[in-house]
Amino acid sequence: MAGDVFISYSQSDRACAHELVAQLEGQGIQCWIAPRDIAPSADWASEIMDALSASRVMVLVFSASSNHSPQVRREVERAVHKQLSILPFRIEDVLPSKSLEFFLSTQHWMDAFPPPRDAHYARLCSHLKAQLNSGPGQASIPVSSRPTAQPFDPAQLQHIERQLAGYIGPFAKHLVKEAASRAAGVDDLIGRLCRELDSDSERREFTERCRVS
Repeated sequence: MAGDVFISYSQSDRACAHELVAQLEGQGIQCWIAPRDIAPSADWASEIMDALSASRVMVLVFSASSNHSPQVRREVERAVHKQLSILPFRIEDVLPSKSLEFFLSTQHWMDAFPPPRDAHYARLCSHLKAQLNSGPGQASIPVSSRPTAQPFDPAQLQHIERQLAGYIGPFAKHLVKEAASRAAGVDDLIGRLCRELDSDSERREFTERCRVS
């Protein structure tokens, strides 16, 4: 089920995320949230990518837990690449890590602490209604300004995908496919995928493995 609002959250904040969805949907705002909206037999990563493509806004339930979640970071990065409007809903008084700060530094933040959160939920509902009724958030990038993607050898892409999957699992398939559609060459492709990894040592190791066929 597609939704106007994609909810990104860490499992530690599951109760808050579902409470938030109940409040938003009670006001007629259609949401997409995992795992509720993922079919039992569906590919998890593919469903997330499709949901991000169909959504107009991402609400990030931001806490200390989501701040250090690799899955949340990947969802935020995909939302940025898809030019999706992101609204961090901060439920704890923490600052974003460097990896998230890069993507969220220009976003509008909404603080939702201290509890109770009812008034914060109501404020978020009002903000989202106004935003969704105002039309698309960000303009698309003109085709002429996009980098020219270079065709890749399928075997080479499979090799790179296998290397990345060793670090982040099945989500690698979709990340490689998307990065390849934008990359201007192998070096550019590997550089884009290195952003998915959390440490310099992993990035160096991944780069070396990609270059060994």
